[in-house]
Amino acid sequence: MPTSQAAAGIVGPFDGLDVPWLLKMRADVRSSHPFLIWAPFDAPARRWSYGEFHERVGALAAGLTKRGVKPGEYVLIHLDNCIEALLAWFACVELGAIAVTTNTRSAPAELDYFADHCGAVAGITQPAYAEIVAQNCRNIRWMAVTSHDAGAPPENPVSRGDSFEELFADSADRPRRAIDPLAPCSVQYTSGTTSRPKAVLWTHANALWGAKINAAHEDLHASDVHQAYLPLFHTNALAYSMLATLWVGATCVIQPRFSASRFWGAAREHGSTWTSTIPFCMKALLEQDIPRDHKFRLWGTAINEPPAFAAFGVKIIGWWGMTETITHGIVGEIDQPNIPMSIGRAAPEYEIRITDDDGRPTEIDGTGNLSIKGIVGLSLFAAYLHNEKATRESFDEHGFFLTGDRVGRLENGYIRFADRSKDMLKVGGENVAASEIEQVVALVPGVREAAVVAKTHPMLDEVPVVFVIPQGGVAAARPDLHEAVMAACRAGLADFKVPREIRFVDDMPRSTLEKVAKAELRKMVG
Repeated sequence: MPTSQAAAGIVGPFDGLDVPWLLKMRADVRSSHPFLIWAPFDAPARRWSYGEFHERVGALAAGLTKRGVKPGEYVLIHLDNCIEALLAWFACVELGAIAVTTNTRSAPAELDYFADHCGAVAGITQPAYAEIVAQNCRNIRWMAVTSHDAGAPPENPVSRGDSFEELFADSADRPRRAIDPLAPCSVQYTSGTTSRPKAVLWTHANALWGAKINAAHEDLHASDVHQAYLPLFHTNALAYSMLATLWVGATCVIQPRFSASRFWGAAREHGSTWTSTIPFCMKALLEQDIPRDHKFRLWGTAINEPPAFAAFGVKIIGWWGMTETITHGIVGEIDQPNIPMSIGRAAPEYEIRITDDDGRPTEIDGTGNLSIKGIVGLSLFAAYLHNEKATRESFDEHGFFLTGDRVGRLENGYIRFADRSKDMLKVGGENVAASEIEQVVALVPGVREAAVVAKTHPMLDEVPVVFVIPQGGVAAARPDLHEAVMAACRAGLADFKVPREIRFVDDMPRSTLEKVAKAELRKMVG
């Protein structure tokens, strides 16, 4: 709740509360219940009860304080999924520091920018990244390194930094501070249309909002076991999975990363009932034997009830959200049928607007620009850190956040995702959505994944080029796949939307959450 509202006597949903309160409350009422199950690939799983995890967070918070980390300072957490990533996040948040989680796929120059931009005073990383952090985060006062790489032994001895295990002190000395739900809590760097990633700042109220609302949207309960393998440095695993689990007192299974061959084994071992996933993962899981005795009751992903994934025997709800919205602004129905391939209806916690470029409402079956309205610092992010201009320009004069996404209106309030506005192609004066072409190509037998980008053209401005990953790889591609893709496009698309070029590849450059890094593909087509 913004300060102006508090001054007006408006009571917010998290007055007097913060993230440390939530963890302590759960440790008090469900002390022995497993909160986190760390499930590395090549070692036995390790369970952390709410009580044990809370005690270790306190010990680390006390240790960080002894190392000189002060409230309001920024700590870089550059880790793949592991228990240390969550211990570090909660310990920073408890002492009043701001946890800055960064993508471990970041290039050296990006890491340099992250550390310098936020003014990080310390860094916590793992052996595989110790050298890159040491060389590119030159202004940090110290760096601590875990003993393993997401559960695997380090490939090379580490000569940089201190031992993460030596950071812990006595939990009885855990720091105490005044509770302020509007205090800064965490930062995530997110890609934008500008040349530099923007730092999305959350308050404690934002994190609590994410915990409570995600749990409600997902119908999570204390008896659930939520399996998480998407990266914890991203909103999806951090808020949709972990914080939502904490809110209801359930259990969260943390895997180092997605592994199709290890997914079902972990799910059966721990009795997983819920997972937040992405189409990339589901496509890979279709190639595995699907056990009929799994306990999953719901999955959440980008689209409602996709017919291609009915084989899993699990209801799949769609949703749309951003780092800036903390939770889902659009979400599928748990207890009702959804329109397949839609992303759901407007979440009741937000105002959703769909308009054309001139601000006129989009009609049913039309496509328009998506904007969303909430409360800054509560249901919307607090600000872009150290970037007042970007923060100001991301909202319109009516207080709607401009998402940069385009969506289509369907009947009965349902919405389908169309594209990022920057993924629209301009072909001879015609607007073409890359996703429209991708959906046609993806249905061609023998295609595992497709991505469309624009290639400059001397007369038409731009033309579409499609990158295709064949089932089984390029070497195993069916001989007529090129013609099959072209035939499907000619049959299902207007002539100006038909790709001018098809490129078969074994993989594509990836960004966060295994999304295709289209900026890299654009460089490849020139």
